[in-house]
Amino acid sequence: MKILQLLSLLLDYPLQTLVDAKDDLLLVVDSSTIDAGDKAAINQFIHARCESDLMDWQSDYDGLFERGRSLSLLIFEHIHGESRDRGQAMVNLVNQYKQAGLELGVKELPDYLPLYMEFLSTQGEQNTQIGLEEIAPVLAVLACRADQRKTDYAVIFHILLKLSRAEVDLADIRDQISNEKRDDTAKELDKVWEEEMVTFMGNDQADTGCGSGNRPSEQQRRDHFIPLNNELQNNSGSKLFAAATAKRV
Repeated sequence: MKILQLLSLLLDYPLQTLVDAKDDLLLVVDSSTIDAGDKAAINQFIHARCESDLMDWQSDYDGLFERGRSLSLLIFEHIHGESRDRGQAMVNLVNQYKQAGLELGVKELPDYLPLYMEFLSTQGEQNTQIGLEEIAPVLAVLACRADQRKTDYAVIFHILLKLSRAEVDLADIRDQISNEKRDDTAKELDKVWEEEMVTFMGNDQADTGCGSGNRPSEQQRRDHFIPLNNELQNNSGSKLFAAATAKRV
């Protein structure tokens, strides 16, 4: 599904190659089957971002997605947080990628949303819808928080929700996050740094920074999808996700 691949690229860290591909991106949107309103919205995003200063775009991206956890693009961050369940969920997802023929690089985090989207884009339309439906609660929370930040990235999350065909109670989620304390301020970031400093100093593991360094190859483009073991459906630790899943199809 080309539109999902395009949305994956737009949600990844912006590089000059993406800016240079503006005309191609617009062609993909024009040939897609999303509705006219969504086409107009994503075209506006592409024009605004690709015609802006790249360093400003990158700085905005860092501020949104790399500071604090509320808009993290790591799927399991919003499900398991720092619990031990997160590690096992990552292992399970890596194994599922392997079963579908995708081998990740050592620096690739399997739950990085743009990577997961890119993978789904190779798996056929029905499997794409199923895969997005499974993470619909995460997409819904990200969409509402992006709306709250008044960022144009919100349109991407809303389109992904539509492609998932899942029904979620966005009004209830907006109500729940209305009094959320921002976690991207200097004060909150300092607090997190102080809490994690000891763990960081004792961490002997290799760098596992996320990014787009390993995408599915042509050999891995097959109509074969293995679900996420119902990670979201089985997670009952969050009222926010209970609300998001309440109206799922």
